[in-house]
Amino acid sequence: MKSGYNSDSYGIIGLGRFGTALALELTKAGKEVVVLEIETEKLDAIKDQIANIYPVKSITRDVLRESGISHCGTVIVCIGKDVESNILVTMGVLEMGVPRVIAKATSIDHGKVLEKIGAEAVFPEIEMGTRLAHSLISTGTLDFLELCEDFSIANISLADKFNAQTIAELNFRKKYRLNIIVIIRDEKAISDITPDMTLRSGDIAVVAGSNEAIKAFEKANQN
Repeated sequence: MKSGYNSDSYGIIGLGRFGTALALELTKAGKEVVVLEIETEKLDAIKDQIANIYPVKSITRDVLRESGISHCGTVIVCIGKDVESNILVTMGVLEMGVPRVIAKATSIDHGKVLEKIGAEAVFPEIEMGTRLAHSLISTGTLDFLELCEDFSIANISLADKFNAQTIAELNFRKKYRLNIIVIIRDEKAISDITPDMTLRSGDIAVVAGSNEAIKAFEKANQN
């Protein structure tokens, strides 16, 4: 790790479903998390759970420095809709020397550009668990990627026992201590995850949480 960077500190830029899940679960795992977001209502939803959150009008070099994100060991750029901003912010973080920069990509071409400038590209809505190759591990039906030693994202194919049950009926987050980021069904990604969503056997649930919680859910899914 380069001098001046905290390997146990994570910067999150952008709070969509992906960024929010990362920020909350990394915080729960005891990591230092710094969050930047332009839309204040997204920050309001998690302000009581994360200490270092910053509402900003734009993501500039000064903002990156003043917020402390430039000293994080890992920064994840979760800006989704605005591809130009995503690339420019990623480039800015890289140029500040952050040791590991991961950026959300919305297409294969977008991902190629991110990789060309030196970032790791991740595709949360398309194929989470296959593109963040830094620590990809496969165990049975589970595609497993580790963002740090005790926080991971996984693809899990749901067993018959989950068929026709809603997320609310399962009390999913409380029971399994995991966040569902995306459901992949019939090769299409569903990112609007609501409590009344009905799951189907064979759905691929893209979940985020502690390694312990993921392993426990994999076991429950098999029984």
